[in-house]
Amino acid sequence: MTQERVSFGSKLGMVLATAGSAVGLGNVWRFPYMAGDNGGAAFILIYIMCIMLLGIPCMMSEFIIGRHGAANTARAYSRMDTHKAWRFVGLMGVLTGFLITGYYAVVSGWCLQYIFASGVGELSGDPQYIANYFADFSASPVKPVLWTVAILCICHFIIVRGVRGGIERASKAFMPTLFVLLLVVVVSSCLLPGGMKGVEFLFKPDFSKVSGKVFLAAMGQAFYSLGLSMGCISTFASYFSRETHLLKSAVNIAVIDTLVAILAGLMIFPAAFSVGVSPDSGPSLIFITLPNVFQQAFAGMLLVGTAVAVMFYMLLSLAALTSLISLHEVSTAFLSEETCLDRKNAARLVTVVCSVIGAFCSLSLGDRAWLSMFGKTLFDWFDFVTGQLLLPFGGVLTCIFMGWVVPRKLIKDEFTNWGTLRGTFFGVYMILVRYVCPVCIVAIFLNQLGVL
Repeated sequence: MTQERVSFGSKLGMVLATAGSAVGLGNVWRFPYMAGDNGGAAFILIYIMCIMLLGIPCMMSEFIIGRHGAANTARAYSRMDTHKAWRFVGLMGVLTGFLITGYYAVVSGWCLQYIFASGVGELSGDPQYIANYFADFSASPVKPVLWTVAILCICHFIIVRGVRGGIERASKAFMPTLFVLLLVVVVSSCLLPGGMKGVEFLFKPDFSKVSGKVFLAAMGQAFYSLGLSMGCISTFASYFSRETHLLKSAVNIAVIDTLVAILAGLMIFPAAFSVGVSPDSGPSLIFITLPNVFQQAFAGMLLVGTAVAVMFYMLLSLAALTSLISLHEVSTAFLSEETCLDRKNAARLVTVVCSVIGAFCSLSLGDRAWLSMFGKTLFDWFDFVTGQLLLPFGGVLTCIFMGWVVPRKLIKDEFTNWGTLRGTFFGVYMILVRYVCPVCIVAIFLNQLGVL
């Protein structure tokens, strides 16, 4: 069903919505432990370089595809070039976004549970108790499934209200709230005794720890943190006005995304150093290590500790929700434009199917053999196929598409808003998207597979 194309109602709404798409658990959960694993400040400097050389050019490519196509991701690719094969790159982006929605909702649901658990004091106990709490909760056949469905229903409520009334309005409320919560927890964390050691760890570079592995880790974090190759960026760009300054928007969003990630580090590391917890605690940092950190750090101020923990998991939930909204929109836009379904029914179908996927992914974490294969749970398979195969493959194909297939004049027209903006960096962009970005993404792919 072809519908009239809407656009964001304001520049602020556009930036916040697209930044919300990029800001997610990758910033608040993954970035701190990646920095902890790879030497803190030195990793951050390399990460910022990777954002400039890899993240912004790839984001610009998806901006150009989405705005030029003014349609869902699959159709947008086909409007850039008449050869039907390139439509499948767009379709792959839609599929990737759809699959990620299902299992990402599981982790997002955990964040909602931890708001409740922190508020009622369920996370009070020794470190082993907290570790057992997470293991028991994530393996439960009921609670995680209910929270998965709950957060998808919240997304559904927003998505059915459309781009302006739903996505843009929610982004204007969620993103400022996220920043306020971040700042409150950052200040609380930095004021703890010994907390400045965490600040020093984050901002004093130790280049002796820099290696090829650190560069590859930073490249991977830059690529995934911005939500590239999931269909989100190109879908949201399809709602941009023709006057939108694409390069300026990409830089603004990259700055917001990086700022949230660094603030997340400032929120976590001072508290961790305050109680002597290692900053390289890995993926368990958020759900196992931090509850114990908050408990110890605010041992003499029970109410303050509870409030900080609740606010922390609230902002984690908001970060997850803003990304989940954009992932949901990728599939909703595709179905509503390519089938006979209207927007509400398309959103309903996405919510129901992703709830089923999320339920099975969640159940697979409970040591149920029928939901495992070749030593991986269903959850792990979704993560592997999307994160280590589809995303890098889609990223490389998009770079080839923009660098070698799409007419240079078409790209330059979009880059410069048809000659109304200076194209100072256009040549640099073309070099990066043709040569640098594909090599970087292939390196990320090989590193994930253990080849590099």
